[in-house]
Amino acid sequence: FEMIDVDDSGSLDKAEIVTAVKSNQKVIKFLVNCGNQNLQYLLVPSRLESALAVLDTDRDGHIDATEWEEAIETALSNKLAARAAKRELQAKAATKEIEEFTAEFRSAAKKCFELIDKDGGGTLSKDEIVRAVAEEPQVISFLKTCGDENLSF
Repeated sequence: FEMIDVDDSGSLDKAEIVTAVKSNQKVIKFLVNCGNQNLQYLLVPSRLESALAVLDTDRDGHIDATEWEEAIETALSNKLAARAAKRELQAKAATKEIEEFTAEFRSAAKKCFELIDKDGGGTLSKDEIVRAVAEEPQVISFLKTCGDENLSF
């Protein structure tokens, strides 16, 4: 607001806004990234008038600090909502990745058990374990990596 209010009047008139959105890179960068569509429309000449009308809630022809702050609060709410949505998507992706890894790990562990359990009895004897650890490449690989080729112990 203060960067645009060059005459320190405490309000923004159309000329100040037009000058700022054409030449002040800090103002332009802020508006581009602010998250409030009406503030972003100040950068679009064809939408400038309608954006000013929306922002000028008391219809006095100027945007005062209170009107600006209301627009900023909307922008902040939009930014926070976008961040929350992004975190939610990331959490869902992480949950899915954990579930997939868990299923793959359990499947590999079951397969490893079955490879060791040569007699199919559902239990592992000491001899079966010793033989499999010494001779069965898939068992050896699983035990070295816990089923994840990116791990190594």
